[in-house]
Amino acid sequence: MRLAHLILAHNNPFQLERLIKRLSTNRADVYIHLDKKSSLSEFKHLSLLPNVFFINNRTDIGWGNYSMVDGTLKSFTEILQSNIEYSHINLLSGHDYLLKPAAELEDFLFANKEHSFLEYLSINNEWQESKERITKYSLGDLKIPFKYTLQKWVNQLLPDRTIPNQMEPYGRSQWMTLTPQAIKYVIEYLKNNSKVLQFFKRTWGVDEVIFQTILLNSSLKDSIINNNLRFIEFEKNAVNPRILTQADATALLDSGKFIARKFSLEHAPEIIQLLDIELDK
Repeated sequence: MRLAHLILAHNNPFQLERLIKRLSTNRADVYIHLDKKSSLSEFKHLSLLPNVFFINNRTDIGWGNYSMVDGTLKSFTEILQSNIEYSHINLLSGHDYLLKPAAELEDFLFANKEHSFLEYLSINNEWQESKERITKYSLGDLKIPFKYTLQKWVNQLLPDRTIPNQMEPYGRSQWMTLTPQAIKYVIEYLKNNSKVLQFFKRTWGVDEVIFQTILLNSSLKDSIINNNLRFIEFEKNAVNPRILTQADATALLDSGKFIARKFSLEHAPEIIQLLDIELDK
């Protein structure tokens, strides 16, 4: 049994290298999806590290758009095609870092190989501030002039959207740890339900709702644990998590989580150095 880590990255090769070295064990493989806009030459040396592989089918990712999901799904597919038996695929960003040794994360996941771990809330009942993601149209991935003006008029003139197949919408964090069974289900569901695929392609912030909605409306819902194993903090009304600093050390170490984000080796290197000391004990 092995664990696959999939890192979505676009910058900071030295910080990414530091994360990879923390994840690397003889029971894990690390896959890197490098945004198609980024120069591969700056990151190529990472493929020389043990059990590190670059995703070949790269996507030009736009923040908040379906292209984020497209890049993730293509990467998942490439990993599954390796035919290596993985307990889970652990989705990370290049700005994540471990709070516990990699071996502890592996032991935990290998002992819970029937469960997927992702965070979710009901959009209709618990996360209503995100409801416009479901009811309004997003044209963010379209390569056309004046698309945001068009988007404004579309949402003024057309009635609110309704999610297909009478699905109950769920969402929260895009960062998750899924079993191959759950990933295969999502891929097949989108392949076999074109209306659902088209709906999500026109959904803003879709990376935070698509996996939760599909899986929690499926027969796999009882295998989903509402815990993404991560420490992430947002300031009020912020759309991006805040950068963690040394002032967060106690909260991080007492959180019981395995992973945290968002870190910056450039702006707050001290907290990463402190975590390294703790991880090496």
